[in-house]
Amino acid sequence: MKFTDGYWLMRPGVTARYATEVADVRADEDRMTLYAPVKHVHGRGDTLNSPLLTVECWSPAEGVIGVRTTHHAGSARRGPEFALPGAEQDRGKVIRDGDAVELSAGELTLRVDTSRPWQLEFRAGGRVLTSVGERGTGFVTDADGRHHMLGQLSLGVGELVYGLGERFTPFVRNGQVVDIWQADGGTSSEQAYKNVPFHLTDRGYGVFVNHPGKVSYEIGSESVGQVQFSVEDQSLEYFVVHGPTPKRILERYTALTGRPALPPAWALGPWLTTSFTTRYDEATVNRFVGGMAERGIPLSVFHLDCFWMREYQWSDFVWDPDTFPDPAGMLARLKERGLRISAWINPYIAQKSELFAEGMREGHLVRRPDGSVWQWDLWQPGMALVDFTDPAARDWYRGKLRTLLDVGVDCFKTDFGERIPTDVVWHDGSDPERMHNYYTHLYNQTVFELLREERGEGEALLFARSATAGGQQYPVHWGGDCESHFNAMAESLRGGLSLGLSGFGFWSHDIGGFEGTPTPAVFKRWTQFGLLSSHSRLHGSKSYRVPWDFGEEAVEVTREFTLLKHRLAPYLQRAAQQAHATGVPVMRAMVLEFPDDPAAAALDRQYLLGDDLLVAPVFTEDGTVEYYVPEGRWTNILTGDRVDGPRWVREQHGFHTLPLLARPDSVIPLGADDQRPVSAWAEDVELRVHAFADGAERTVVIPRGEGPGESARFHLRRTGDRLRVTTDSPHPWQLRIGGPDAVPHVSPAGTHEADLPFPA
Repeated sequence: MKFTDGYWLMRPGVTARYATEVADVRADEDRMTLYAPVKHVHGRGDTLNSPLLTVECWSPAEGVIGVRTTHHAGSARRGPEFALPGAEQDRGKVIRDGDAVELSAGELTLRVDTSRPWQLEFRAGGRVLTSVGERGTGFVTDADGRHHMLGQLSLGVGELVYGLGERFTPFVRNGQVVDIWQADGGTSSEQAYKNVPFHLTDRGYGVFVNHPGKVSYEIGSESVGQVQFSVEDQSLEYFVVHGPTPKRILERYTALTGRPALPPAWALGPWLTTSFTTRYDEATVNRFVGGMAERGIPLSVFHLDCFWMREYQWSDFVWDPDTFPDPAGMLARLKERGLRISAWINPYIAQKSELFAEGMREGHLVRRPDGSVWQWDLWQPGMALVDFTDPAARDWYRGKLRTLLDVGVDCFKTDFGERIPTDVVWHDGSDPERMHNYYTHLYNQTVFELLREERGEGEALLFARSATAGGQQYPVHWGGDCESHFNAMAESLRGGLSLGLSGFGFWSHDIGGFEGTPTPAVFKRWTQFGLLSSHSRLHGSKSYRVPWDFGEEAVEVTREFTLLKHRLAPYLQRAAQQAHATGVPVMRAMVLEFPDDPAAAALDRQYLLGDDLLVAPVFTEDGTVEYYVPEGRWTNILTGDRVDGPRWVREQHGFHTLPLLARPDSVIPLGADDQRPVSAWAEDVELRVHAFADGAERTVVIPRGEGPGESARFHLRRTGDRLRVTTDSPHPWQLRIGGPDAVPHVSPAGTHEADLPFPA
């Protein structure tokens, strides 16, 4: 929100008060509190009839410093609040040296000189990361009398800002106005399904605004040298998170707000859906599943979208008896084919459903201030909203879902959760404005915890559309309703990379696009991209997404990239484990992996899949693609072609290839079984060695996979023209140096060491 009229003036009706200096400081051993008047105090008379801001500074974790600015501390403090599972007791250390006072948390230090005009300096590595200056701490009253707290952090020359959730606007946020406010706005506007008040910059730090309601950002827009954030409240709290690398920033941020759960590995394979408004019954489902099998395309998950329930009655969790007279039998028959089952749900209860009367009678639905149930006709006629702030309502909702698990459903697509009203009263007394964004967190948490309880640790999985800070704990999230053309494909990727820089480890999208019907070219290119994403789902709105509807070559492309993804499963599972352990996403923006390469700063049409695979999807009809290759020799694992960076490359690809490049000095493990995502990954694993320089060494861990036994560990080191391999694997394995056509070295079971020639 903009408060100023250019540099000199305020907007009509706006009054601003900013901290000007430190009048007093209370320094404890591990935290400090600054008292800041909003005008310069020359004498005792200046202390009268004027506000005094309270600025508390502390550290909840190493490398993280919190700042809370309060105007009136007596205002009612209603929830919700973001849970911070990684916050500990004060971890900081305060040192006072004359007029200067410093709070240190590891390498990050907040320094305040109490003898000078108001300024907070966040320092690390011998330099100032960012600072708060003369207009950086304060409050504003607007023309309508609303009270806003604001913060401003300086931007350095050329400093770039990223994150703030899954956003489809330009990837670099500089110059943008961003409101953290959940909306069902598709993928081609400034609105977003996943709003996260966390940004990071390329100067070694990130900032998390700890406010679940609306946070309004001006990112080098109102004041071009500042990132400003404001909330309508009496208090504003934010955390500065030190890196110095982007990966380290994400590690610390997700340690504070929660790390992603590890999804089950069976979800790595392709998902096929009924699509949304298409007509389907068990015969249709069998035609799709059988058609994929006949064409040699293995499936992992079959998803039933909305109309598995009766029309006008969503979500009552009752199968439409006319379409599915034997749901338990149908699901059992699908499971005999090796499939897992996903079912669509949302948190809205239509009036025609019997659950509406039940929920209203038992008090489980959100109410208006007059005590009536909140309802409207958008989406479902007379629909109401489950009140997840009520533990009894959560148990009630979980009980309905449990009946679906009992008949064979394995996971849920938790759709919607964005259009949450503010003219309501919540069971726990939550502030409606703060609950608008936070509702989705309670919704996804409720469903995810049920799945974890019923299916066990490591088996819980959502396919969720909406989220906010902390929502990364409940994967997977998908990109929402996109169009079916190349621009929408690029928009989706841009949003996914932004979400990854906001702490979310797993992300998917609708292969082929949701709205409309893709051309065969778009479908084939989107299929390549989708099967080189962390999770892969074929889904549409009014038309099916079975590949044979788009021609025989679409079938071939779907088959080839499905089998490739299955072979990459041990590599992808290792990347998933990294996301779970560190918060670093499976699909990584180039700036995350190459923060010191200026050419990587704004790249949003390519990404790293895990540590070592560069993917550049093709967004053109004729197969032309331009992408950037960082330093070193990169190898296309599909063609064997090599590219030396750093440089831009322009290529043309048919539908069976795309730029899929292995990083220099990388070792890519490929499983032997291409028919399913989960197998005994270490058995007959193939290690692809790419551009290994003299002296290079690499350790590769193959996850356990299916069956007995543990993970396998391989250590490779090149010395001159020899490559030495040591392993603890009891299984046979093979190694291939170079591209896919190189002759492999095959080692029988029990070979724990090998000394191999390394070709020139």
